[in-house]
Amino acid sequence: MSETENINTDNLVKAREALYRFIISQLYYDGQQSLASSMHQAIKPDPACPPSDRLFRLVLLGLQKEREAVGERTQPEDNFVSGLDLEFESDMPSAAPEPATYETCYVTSHKGACRAACFSTDGQLVATGSVDASIKIIDVDRMLAKRNELSGSIDDVATGHHPVIKTLYDHVDEVTCLEFHPKQALLASGSRDANIKIFDYAKSSTKKASTIISDAIPIRCFSFHPSGDFLAVGTDQMAVRVYDINTAQCYVNPFVQQHHTDRVSTTHWSQDARTYVTGSNDGSIKLWDGVSSRCINTFAKAHDGAGIASVMFSRNGKYVLSSGKDSMVKLWELSTSRCLIAYTGAGTLAKQQYRSRAIFNHTEDYVMLPDEATKSLCTWDARNASRKQLMSLCHNSPVRNIVHSPVTSAFLSCSDDFRCRFWVRRTATH
Repeated sequence: MSETENINTDNLVKAREALYRFIISQLYYDGQQSLASSMHQAIKPDPACPPSDRLFRLVLLGLQKEREAVGERTQPEDNFVSGLDLEFESDMPSAAPEPATYETCYVTSHKGACRAACFSTDGQLVATGSVDASIKIIDVDRMLAKRNELSGSIDDVATGHHPVIKTLYDHVDEVTCLEFHPKQALLASGSRDANIKIFDYAKSSTKKASTIISDAIPIRCFSFHPSGDFLAVGTDQMAVRVYDINTAQCYVNPFVQQHHTDRVSTTHWSQDARTYVTGSNDGSIKLWDGVSSRCINTFAKAHDGAGIASVMFSRNGKYVLSSGKDSMVKLWELSTSRCLIAYTGAGTLAKQQYRSRAIFNHTEDYVMLPDEATKSLCTWDARNASRKQLMSLCHNSPVRNIVHSPVTSAFLSCSDDFRCRFWVRRTATH
């Protein structure tokens, strides 16, 4: 065998060893512990392989290069997401503007407290819901145009194309949660009237829901499966429901010992659909298998026993961001089942009367939480928990909900003062 052939053979062996390590790390990262352990025992890599999604990223890059080679236009994969990843970016500079540089662009009012809101997946529409049982669907471009047209005025009744494109009255009690369908022109709403209603807002004649899912218990929260076919639903009961929105069939985990011990206050589905997470007034956070709905992990007393106000996955699924009635925000690393970062300093009394939702901005550079006592916005650097500038949210009552646009520097703040404010990055002319 020639020297060149020996070198090629050595390279092949090294490449094969690297591939096996990548496979084992990917299996650990995906939660396939038994498969990873079996392969680890067979290969015996040295040193041990930590959980990592590097193989996934390499495959995506390879597919993109392959498409470029055959002259196809390269598009990012649906599952390829950027955002917070402390494994590789523990000290990265923030790419997005601080939320304190945002300003109110538009204000809309309900006839009761406004406590529910959401953005569409493309960021072009927002929806708001109220204690008065009404729902408004608002066009983002029209809100921005209204600001320019009125030279900074934020009156809700100005002339021209009105930003509110639909107002829906189909519930008979408080609208508690809203979410746009991830793939279709549908809006789902949950209410204290124990109904989940789905509206086809693309039809100009839409006044009533096209689909109704009736429960026996008031709806507290829900989250769409990434396919849009299922909803993970939290109610005033302890068991999480998973509804098929096409058949209205309901699945509940049969193992009572895995359920929460108080009402479910918040839920969120991961982008890869493998898991969903819930929080409860019992103070625990639970991670559930996305197929079997079996509980696969529990963070008991996640906020020192205080009720859980919100939970949400990071876009890569590695972390869960939670907030509690202890005025704390925490970032949980799922691969190690530990609290990785605590974002502190919000809340003058360190105890809240109401639930306050903690969120990421659209790039996951910042963590945001409304402070109940001061009605201001607390912001932290998501990677190192350093406090950023405090910003008044200009509401006269507690801010009960905030949601950030998934694609740009904009968010909504909803308050018991009956108003919802649309915030965007301050322009150079303001």
